[in-house]
Amino acid sequence: MIDFENGSIFKLKLTDDPAFTDEVQPLLADGEAVALAFEGVRDYVVFTNKRVIAVNVQGITGRKKDYASLPYNKIQAYSVETDGLMDNDGELDMWFSGLGKVRFEFTENVDLPAIAKHIANCTL
Repeated sequence: MIDFENGSIFKLKLTDDPAFTDEVQPLLADGEAVALAFEGVRDYVVFTNKRVIAVNVQGITGRKKDYASLPYNKIQAYSVETDGLMDNDGELDMWFSGLGKVRFEFTENVDLPAIAKHIANCTL
């Protein structure tokens, strides 16, 4: 499991690279579909209509991967901080029952209100 509390904070940018969605396709449940995908240096995060899948790419070759499934129905609260004039990064914090806080950091030009709306549509 990815150590969200003491481990990496993902610095993510929006991607339309089908490799990320193809990679998680075998993990998806019936009726589950990818809505958004974001990539970091090596790691990536996929938002579906049922959960967030965070992928931690490990090792020198990157063949070993850790997939963390974060179901929307376990979210107790979430917070979005958009980028500003001097601070070009945005943040998404989600508090999961039994897990605690998970934080993702996004590069500038990521539409964080759209991500918040997606989460609201899937949780409320």
